[in-house]
Amino acid sequence: MQSLPSLGELTRAFAKIGALSFGGPAAQIALMHRVVVEEKRWLGERRFLHALNYCMLLPGPEAQQLATYIGWLTHGARGGLIAGLLFILPGALVMLALSALYAAAAHLPLVAGVFYGIKCAVLVIVLQALVRLSQRALRTRPQRWIAGLAFLALFLFAVPFPAVVAAAALAGFVLARLSPPGSMSAGGGHAATDDTHESGIIDAHLDAGGLPHTRPRNAAIWRTFAFGVALWLAPAVLLALLLPHSVFADLARFFSGTAVITFGGAYAVLSYVAQEAVQTYGWLAPHEMIDGLGLAETTPGPLILVLEFTGFLAAHGAATGLDPLVAGVLGAVLTLWVTFAPSFIFIFAGAPYAEALRHRAGLSAALTGVTAAVVGVIANLALWFALHVLFTQTFVFEQGLLHLTLPTVASLDLVALGLAAAAGLVVLRTRIGVAALVILFAAAGIGVSLLRT
Repeated sequence: MQSLPSLGELTRAFAKIGALSFGGPAAQIALMHRVVVEEKRWLGERRFLHALNYCMLLPGPEAQQLATYIGWLTHGARGGLIAGLLFILPGALVMLALSALYAAAAHLPLVAGVFYGIKCAVLVIVLQALVRLSQRALRTRPQRWIAGLAFLALFLFAVPFPAVVAAAALAGFVLARLSPPGSMSAGGGHAATDDTHESGIIDAHLDAGGLPHTRPRNAAIWRTFAFGVALWLAPAVLLALLLPHSVFADLARFFSGTAVITFGGAYAVLSYVAQEAVQTYGWLAPHEMIDGLGLAETTPGPLILVLEFTGFLAAHGAATGLDPLVAGVLGAVLTLWVTFAPSFIFIFAGAPYAEALRHRAGLSAALTGVTAAVVGVIANLALWFALHVLFTQTFVFEQGLLHLTLPTVASLDLVALGLAAAAGLVVLRTRIGVAALVILFAAAGIGVSLLRT
């Protein structure tokens, strides 16, 4: 039996993943799969999808929680902290720098050009990742039906994400009861015979009875939960007592609450955050909130880092008595803490139970339904992103139960379409890496900006 990856190997792997995790959850999950399942062979396909299913049921950024879960499987809480923090840190540092740059020079043409080119490349990265994920996760006809219905529910009817997940889990459970054995399993169907990644190093240790930290022990788990919640909420409580009417107290209260309702990732919570940040608190103007999402789309790490941008601008523009840059940095760090701390708690306290229930047939079928729905969810996110990259104007069409976002055809950006098509050709005809593709099209965006001036 091969030995488990060392802490050093885990650190190097997730430092790479964190630095290259552009393109939102679809691309990030695909990148993690490539490194952890295909290249390193640390995890098998089924256990990777099981971990992903569990993370998709949680509030918060599913890709970051998946990184934490993999690190936790390997080396317990230390491994989880290393993998989870390294997944956040590169993007958080980039977003902090971009937030400061935005506050100082948002309208400089060259800066805008960089973001313009990167968004076109990221669109292709997301679509490529969607194709790869669907090939791995949609192996049976029922799974494809669930994915398609999830997409339609989200795109046509704006069904809340938790309802889609719950319906998919129920469908997976019921279909498994009504179908022949194995027809709804992650490894069921003919495609399973082509899978060369069914088992990994960590799987072998678990199957041999190793890795005792993965077995649920109620007393230890409750201690972990209580300690984690105390650390998470301490800044919010202190600021509420010491500075009850400051922007920092407002940020701590608001984003602590947001952290536990962000089912579906950044897109699912964006409308709520935008409404509160713009209309209730007046922290940002509407166009600034949209710009923040654009910045988050072009940085590595979870898309929910858009909340860091919100915290920075909120504190930067408030009368805090501090230098605006210092206030902005403090606001960003505070927002990051209260947003991401719960993600670690959910993994450290919940993952042992998720592992213990992995072989329950009913749960496995339900989670397989969730996996299929995730493909539909990511397809909806990819389409949403394409509409906002390729068209300068969109509108919401509502009639009866229909509620969908459509583009204004006349607003098609032919230059963005050309850049996205060029990025697609580059990806199809070369083996270019994500970072190289992003840099190449950042340069192309600068070129477009220079030609327009």
